[in-house]
Amino acid sequence: MKDTVGGYPKWREYLLFAIVVFSFAAIFFTPKFGQDPAYHDFADKRAWLGIPNFGDVMSNIPFVIVGLLGRSICLKRRSAIEWTVMFVGITLVSVGSAYYHWSPNNATLVWDRLPMTIGFMSLLVALLVEHIGPGFHRLLIPALLAGITSVFYWFYFDDLRFYAWIQAMPLLVIAVLLALLPGRYTHRWLLLVALAFYIAAKLTETYDAKVFALTGSMISGHTIKHLLSAVGIAAIWWMLRVRAVSSEQ
Repeated sequence: MKDTVGGYPKWREYLLFAIVVFSFAAIFFTPKFGQDPAYHDFADKRAWLGIPNFGDVMSNIPFVIVGLLGRSICLKRRSAIEWTVMFVGITLVSVGSAYYHWSPNNATLVWDRLPMTIGFMSLLVALLVEHIGPGFHRLLIPALLAGITSVFYWFYFDDLRFYAWIQAMPLLVIAVLLALLPGRYTHRWLLLVALAFYIAAKLTETYDAKVFALTGSMISGHTIKHLLSAVGIAAIWWMLRVRAVSSEQ
């Protein structure tokens, strides 16, 4: 008899487990690395209306908007708690990131990264629940604690390996989920749209100063990163708003 989960070969579930375990194990074979002080040296330092680093601070407003929209649709459609937690995390990102960019340093960066881990880990658990089974609901609290712990571990031990894993591992697992497992709902392609915007956001963040120069000092790469990231989250909000139960189920 074929070993299956949800009517599909169970090796796919084992593969996801292996990705998590082996990627975590790889941390211990990776040299320790801390936060580069140059990370805090953003290109656009202009102040306006008494707000320092105005562009990077105020570009967090879209996170409030999409976070509240997401929270609203979750309540309206009675979505799983993981989706609600994700959008609460996104709303908190706007506060934490604005606080950090007001005065960039490691201490304020903690409050930028904490809500981001909430978003990453709750999204991961939400998709595990929808693609594999409701038993994964029980992973929400441990996943959130793992994300929060990774931030404090970085801050107190100047070691970013675990935080980097918290960012990268969910994206890898989600990519495999979308590739190998059928979804319970339609419009999963919007998750790929969100991923594309996230990748674009990371690129503009990496080339912060170059983007600032190319735009004639109008807007920096990091400011654009915030805007692109918010659009990516908006794609997930739209997915939750329009999706229906898949006919494949």
